Amino acid sequence: MAPRAVIFGCEGLAVTDWEREFFTRVDPLGFILFARNCESPDQVRSLVADLRACIGRADAPVLIDQEGGRVARLKPPHWRAAPAPALFGEIAAVDHGRACKAAEWNARLLAAEVLALGITVDCVPSLDLRIAGADAVIGDRAFSEDADVVAALGKAVCDGMLAGGVLPVVKHIPGHGRAQVDSHHALPVVDTPDDELEVTDFRPFAALADAPWGMTAHVVYTAIDPEAPATTSRRVIGQVIRGLIGFDGVLVSDDLSMQALQGGLAERASAALAAGCDVALHCNGKAAEMTAVADAVPELAAPAQRRLAAAAARVDRPQKVDVQAMQAQLDQLMAG
Repeated sequence: MAPRAVIFGCEGLAVTDWEREFFTRVDPLGFILFARNCESPDQVRSLVADLRACIGRADAPVLIDQEGGRVARLKPPHWRAAPAPALFGEIAAVDHGRACKAAEWNARLLAAEVLALGITVDCVPSLDLRIAGADAVIGDRAFSEDADVVAALGKAVCDGMLAGGVLPVVKHIPGHGRAQVDSHHALPVVDTPDDELEVTDFRPFAALADAPWGMTAHVVYTAIDPEAPATTSRRVIGQVIRGLIGFDGVLVSDDLSMQALQGGLAERASAALAAGCDVALHCNGKAAEMTAVADAVPELAAPAQRRLAAAAARVDRPQKVDVQAMQAQLDQLMAG
């Protein structure tokens, strides 16, 4: 039997008795960690091992959003404060090659940090464009307003992650940068014509269409589907993400508990999978919501299993990294 097509969060620093029974019974594909789950290296390693033990799969994917800047679940003093993505874009405006090398080395360091904890998937890079006047939810999480710069730096991050033994996740496909509201709290609607989106927002994703994983945007693009956000839109996923962009990696929804989506949690999960997502993502660890999602989610479909296997085959066996030396070199690159 295949695992269920869902990734869950958990409530706290250790697996509760209820979670242990629930995860064992439900058999989700994997798990995602947040700051509430991360106190110290030994504690995180123990939590990751316990989560995998619940489902009996030592290779189950465990995800985290460790972008650098303001989106970092692992924080000082136990983990470094990595640069925000926008800083690499600023360097690229002066020295493109130096920026790409810095982005790749920073990703290698991020990979070393998370892999040491047993975490195997990092939800980076964000390939969203930085758009003037848009909501600040993206902001300095974007490399640049220039699609080609975003693509180049995003590729550097993917290369660094894969070389470090960690799967990257390009997000938020097909583009969240123009959103005028934060999709955590409301549904963004983008009215930009599709021909303009194709040469701007969609462009970095098309350049990295071979990325192993991708995460959808809870954003409505009226020129493509005026009714449903990308996560639950057959048209956006089929025609744009799988079609125009050409992405054939593992497609995971953004968090189902975000308020951009309508309906109950079961309805949201079903809609995301019916639209073409391979895996539903639920992050907040709330028992009632996880139960509703689990009841609506089937086993992984055959195409999703194929994509997961292909993604796993992309990861390089990580070579031992001299973290201090690489950090010193990164500091030099960042300083110019």
